[in-house]
Amino acid sequence: MPVQVRETPSQAAARTERAQRGKPAHWVHDKPNEFINPWPSFRQAINGVGDGLKVRASMRCMPCSALTVLAQMLRTGLSISRNPPSKDDVGQIGSQKPDWGRLEAGARDGQITATWLGHACFLVELPVAGTAAKRGPRILFDPVFSDRCSPSQWIGPKRYTPPPCAIEEIPEVDAIVISHNHYDHMDTTTLKTLLSRPSAPHVFAPLGDGNTEYFASLGIPASRAHCLDWWDARRVSVSTSSKDTDPDVEFDVTFTPGQHFTGRGLRDRFKTLWGGWVVEGASASESESQSPGEKTPPTPKVYFAGDTGYRAVYSDTDDGPEDLPVCPAFKEIGERWGGFDLALIPIGAYAPRTYMSPVHCAPRDSVAIFKDIKARRGLGMHWGGGCSAWVLTTEHVLEPPKKLAEECAKAGVKEGVFGVCDIGETVEVGVAGDDV
Repeated sequence: MPVQVRETPSQAAARTERAQRGKPAHWVHDKPNEFINPWPSFRQAINGVGDGLKVRASMRCMPCSALTVLAQMLRTGLSISRNPPSKDDVGQIGSQKPDWGRLEAGARDGQITATWLGHACFLVELPVAGTAAKRGPRILFDPVFSDRCSPSQWIGPKRYTPPPCAIEEIPEVDAIVISHNHYDHMDTTTLKTLLSRPSAPHVFAPLGDGNTEYFASLGIPASRAHCLDWWDARRVSVSTSSKDTDPDVEFDVTFTPGQHFTGRGLRDRFKTLWGGWVVEGASASESESQSPGEKTPPTPKVYFAGDTGYRAVYSDTDDGPEDLPVCPAFKEIGERWGGFDLALIPIGAYAPRTYMSPVHCAPRDSVAIFKDIKARRGLGMHWGGGCSAWVLTTEHVLEPPKKLAEECAKAGVKEGVFGVCDIGETVEVGVAGDDV
């Protein structure tokens, strides 16, 4: 289906305001070619010489040698290789063949539908009830279908859980949205396959010359590859009806801050940005005929966190003290949008905590983010031995969902409000409107 992208009405004003403020806090230089996490929640401490190997690769506020980083990574990798998940444990991670018909039916019935395709990949279809559209706009987040999340398919972390379908089986997609450039979130083979379709989707990704050059190397025209800074937004118009006279369906995509890092090689760390995304829509681009006094359908709002940390802890066994600084971006997101119908939040890849906490959520952090952004429903992702596909960290493969349920209970989040689903499962969520 034809897709058009333009600035949102508020984007021009935001650009003018940014020019008046000068260099954003997350830019290292006057040009957007290197970035930082600009909050105290990202600060780290070394508690003596013995903790030298625990310095995080993602630190920017304290010196960190390449040798130290490599030593920590090797130690974590050795622990993973010695304790791989058993087949019985991996078999308990639910997986099913996606029901694409349910995806479309839910959108026509006024539901947001989200299908988990493993790790951080979700296919979301926005509702189009009350319009002439035959389906809703489709947004594919962080698609990775390769066997290894690595520069090469010969080496690197190998999948323990396969994708629930082939790439070719994914239905038509209007937008591919990428949170950052790590190999388990931005995969060349997957993108090439999706972008070779006759109706190629537009791509939305973080700011940075590295990403711009990467998409150009894939043959993606600049008009279809949109690299955004934090708080930048674009309006996407999709023609999903078979009649030329029917209005397009529109939605907005906004890039939001997160606490993470980037890099695909030895010399490009922090050279491109990272973050989450807000998708808000859809509405008809022209007024649909409505009866006098008929209520306008509520606007669906979805938040995708990508990879993010929330606060940096100093112990692998204790998340205290309670007064540790937390990333303030999530409360700001909640205030700006007033809440979300659905939030897709990472819950795994958090052990060892002293190493991973600055950049990855443990379930306690995930629940805090869920509450900060004022979400009505939440789905956990990025879990199963560190994630749902590859074992990248040391927590037990089945631990994150259990801990998520425990933390939800502690925080007063009702059962079923924030949980997990099977790989390949489609979840339907109603739209609450402005009173999310």
